[in-house]
Amino acid sequence: MQQTTDIYYIDAIEDTEAYYINVNDLVNLFDNFPEMERYARLSMGSIFGHLMERITSMRFTAAKERYSHFKNTYSDIYHRIPLGMIASYLGITQETLSRIRAEK
Repeated sequence: MQQTTDIYYIDAIEDTEAYYINVNDLVNLFDNFPEMERYARLSMGSIFGHLMERITSMRFTAAKERYSHFKNTYSDIYHRIPLGMIASYLGITQETLSRIRAEK
């Protein structure tokens, strides 16, 4: 939306089909289809809630609890994700993640 290069990227670990939309086309959709604007607003609210939960977790939750929450939240896919990516997502080192996993 800022029309600048983003600092984030997608790193797919499985075959993935991705789509994109030009920002001008997106603005056109919002201008001409109120339901699209409403959908975007509701989606952003959901994303904001998720980000607030993540920030709070990173600041006030122990690494072991974060890993446990991650496993429960993503129980259907966590075993397919490389440990380095999980550690990065949790904001811990791979060594710390290995220690947590060894405690079981």
